Amino acid sequence: MIDRKLIEKFVDDIISNDKNVNNNISNNNISNIIDKDIPVRSYNERVNLQTHDYKTVDNGVKIRRHSVENEGVKTRDREMARLIDHTLLKPDARLPELEKLCHEAIEYGFASVCVNSAHVPFCYEKLRNSKIALASVIGFPLGAAATAIKKVEAAKAIAEGADELDMVINIGWLKSGQIQEVYRDILAVVQAAHGKVVKVILETALLTDEEIIQACVLAKDAGAHFVKTSTGFSSGGAKVEHVRLMRKIVGKSMGVKASGGVRSHEDAIAMVEAGANRLGTSSGIAIVSGGTGGSDY
Repeated sequence: MIDRKLIEKFVDDIISNDKNVNNNISNNNISNIIDKDIPVRSYNERVNLQTHDYKTVDNGVKIRRHSVENEGVKTRDREMARLIDHTLLKPDARLPELEKLCHEAIEYGFASVCVNSAHVPFCYEKLRNSKIALASVIGFPLGAAATAIKKVEAAKAIAEGADELDMVINIGWLKSGQIQEVYRDILAVVQAAHGKVVKVILETALLTDEEIIQACVLAKDAGAHFVKTSTGFSSGGAKVEHVRLMRKIVGKSMGVKASGGVRSHEDAIAMVEAGANRLGTSSGIAIVSGGTGGSDY
């Protein structure tokens, strides 16, 4: 069970010791929750941009940064592609679009295809002979469905071939201080996933820093594998400062997914620098080709 007082004290300690929580989380008595060894360094500190085209992030993945000479040239950044969940979540997505999404993911070597749960069986058939993971959103995009409904949706998606689940937390419960309910909501999906990857969407644009911290702790304690910034369907998407804060809280034991508004190679580099090791976007091809996509997701 989650100790609400412990979480509240954790948040209070962080805020009272350092108002700028996004950049410097100080020592506190729950040191096991934060991995302070995660470096937050600028691109210039990692790589001399005048002489190098590549950077190596903390998870060992080499990411190509397009130089001035490469601008406008279509290249395929396979290392960046490995971090991208190729995404199509619009309500009017048609089968030809979904088929195209799957073929693109295979061609470019993206980490996964991410779709609404109704499309899992169709996409599973298109991906079954590939190495591309299939991700389904759960409780999307509001997160306000009953926990029992999310659990059924999660179990059905796994049974139909999903490898990963991206669930939306109940944001209203979190903002109302109903911490136990939020925890049980996440735990129900984790249990329904039977060991498959679970990413917890926080919808950071609607949360305070304190609430982001609480949500990260709850997701970690419930056994989720990633925390994720956004649905892409709310008032804002991923922000560097939120990704950095989330990485500080979950440390090395969980993944951080930046999603919503990641449209260009520069956007992607900024998110990876801040601590993201997965990117949710419908602009994956533009990103790995050095261009800019037109979608907000």
